[in-house]
Amino acid sequence: MEFLIWGALPYAVAVMLISGLIWRYRYDQFGWTTRSSELLESKVLKVASPLFHFAILVVLMGHLVGLLIPMAVTNWLGIDNHDYHRGALIGGGFAGICLVVGLVLLLWRRSTKGAVLRATTTNDKIMYLVLATVIGLGLVATLTGGIGPGGEEHNYRETVSVWFRSLLMFHPDVAAMQAATWQFKVHVLMGLTLFAILPFTRLVHSFTAPLHYLFRPYIVYRSRGDGKTLSRTARGRGWDPVGTPDNARGRR
Repeated sequence: MEFLIWGALPYAVAVMLISGLIWRYRYDQFGWTTRSSELLESKVLKVASPLFHFAILVVLMGHLVGLLIPMAVTNWLGIDNHDYHRGALIGGGFAGICLVVGLVLLLWRRSTKGAVLRATTTNDKIMYLVLATVIGLGLVATLTGGIGPGGEEHNYRETVSVWFRSLLMFHPDVAAMQAATWQFKVHVLMGLTLFAILPFTRLVHSFTAPLHYLFRPYIVYRSRGDGKTLSRTARGRGWDPVGTPDNARGRR
């Protein structure tokens, strides 16, 4: 059972995540969106959304540092285990609190604003439940997961991080994850659940970067003059070509 959970399940989730993203991109590109509700309510959203998104970026960066950088590297840099955990607790704790506040505001907005609530699907409710559980368990693991079952100090960089890097090498170290405290185990399991459902929820937008905005042509606005007559272009009523082959060859 331990091998199935910590040795096979992560790869099954990775396959589900990748295949789900491919399926969603091929067959549901119009649904690849956050289904923005800004037009339904914006006062709370303009505070909650930036707070949540910036905080989750910091939290994800902290996870990557903790999981990917071996403890030997930080020791070589002169950062001992005590200083590392103190920095992680202060920085990660602050980012975690901001993340919780942002999520609570988003959930409060979605549950109390009638128009936003009506636009909330069952899929959204399940996603928010799993997301909130992952974030809550992450804080629990950060604050209480440092003590092992026998009262000894537990260092997740010697258990969870070792296990995670072993997955990348396709040689899962199940024993390393078995030695982790229950807080980290439950947090990891819920995190895997979130990744498994991610392609089928609004969270799929996290894999979209609007790079085309950097290269799209300008939107041209023309005055209607005195409001009684339509403005005219070089071709008469309508639009002049902008950035088209006709324009490039000087034909109007």
